[in-house]
Amino acid sequence: MNEHILNIDIQQFINENLTSHLTSLLLKGTSFSSVETKEIITQIEAKKRCEKKLPTWFNTEKIYYPNKLNIEQTSSEITANYKSNLIHGASIIDLTGGFGVDSFYFSKNFKTVVHCEMDGILSKIVKHNYTLLNVSNIDTLAIDGISYLETNKTVYDWIYLDPSRRHDSKGKVFFLSDCLPNVPKHIDLLFKHSNNILIKTSPLLDISLGINELKHVKTIHVVAVNNEVKELLWILEAGFEAEITVETVNIKKEVNEHFMFSFNKEKTSTSSYQQPQTYLYEPNSAILKAGGFDAITQQLPVFKLHKHSHLYTSDRLLEFPGRRFIIKKVVPYNKKELKKLGITQANVTVRNFPETVDGLRKKFNIKDGGETYLFFSTDIENQKIVIVALKTA
Repeated sequence: MNEHILNIDIQQFINENLTSHLTSLLLKGTSFSSVETKEIITQIEAKKRCEKKLPTWFNTEKIYYPNKLNIEQTSSEITANYKSNLIHGASIIDLTGGFGVDSFYFSKNFKTVVHCEMDGILSKIVKHNYTLLNVSNIDTLAIDGISYLETNKTVYDWIYLDPSRRHDSKGKVFFLSDCLPNVPKHIDLLFKHSNNILIKTSPLLDISLGINELKHVKTIHVVAVNNEVKELLWILEAGFEAEITVETVNIKKEVNEHFMFSFNKEKTSTSSYQQPQTYLYEPNSAILKAGGFDAITQQLPVFKLHKHSHLYTSDRLLEFPGRRFIIKKVVPYNKKELKKLGITQANVTVRNFPETVDGLRKKFNIKDGGETYLFFSTDIENQKIVIVALKTA
């Protein structure tokens, strides 16, 4: 950590070059003798990534930034705020502290927070930034979190971890045992130090695999922001063996979409099915990830089009955790019927359909965009259909 970066003239240079071409800036160099140009570029790159993701840090003077990878891996303020409101108590230890965004938000609901980060430089950066952010109840420790637990007997109200996938873990399917720290391996140690554990994982983790690897899973939160799933949150409680609850949220600017169901009951539930009626519904990405497909027809007066289509319909317009459409026409999937429609521009979606969006666009010469939506899907009678729809408010 080069503290000369915090000098007023260098900070001014960083702020004035947030939109500059960094390659040109690197080749040109700077006149500062106390700081290398590469160090300044690192600050510019990282700060630029914080403008929307971490506005509190971006708008605070003299924040020191780590490399851009640390910023990419950290929680956004939106998701950190969400998870911090799920739990509260007197004490929490963050075993994988990183840039400290989650710990910062935990500090609003806990009397004391312990931030563990094995990278000594990053730990020093976080401590410096907490001072600027007027946080006084976080203790920053430059230590491996698991090693810290192994050497003391302190019991906390909560333990928080954000394990990262190892570089040698390949493919989209991975296990928690592929991550660092290896939570399944250390689960008994964690429960020695707290009855309550919160784990953040990548949305790529298969929920069923995660449940099989862990113990005492109580609640799983699937968190999406503007219909993009950002993280899975696992709440574990010592001794808990009852029904696992899955809570989904799609955080939007106007209003958040919430949906909740029992993981075990979903596996034994069945849906009600119908042909497309007046309105069409597409679940948000959090529900699609969570797999609460049959729970939707159990909780809402809608029908599913097909077991594997994950599209829903009703005769009257309903509140729904996802996108809502009014159906203008439903036609069989064939070239003749599609040609009759005369549609040259539309938003195309496929659900339980053997062809891709790009393939369909090319095949029928349909440009992207416009007000019309085409859903290529399969109905209850296993017939391929095309639903022409318009989005509703």
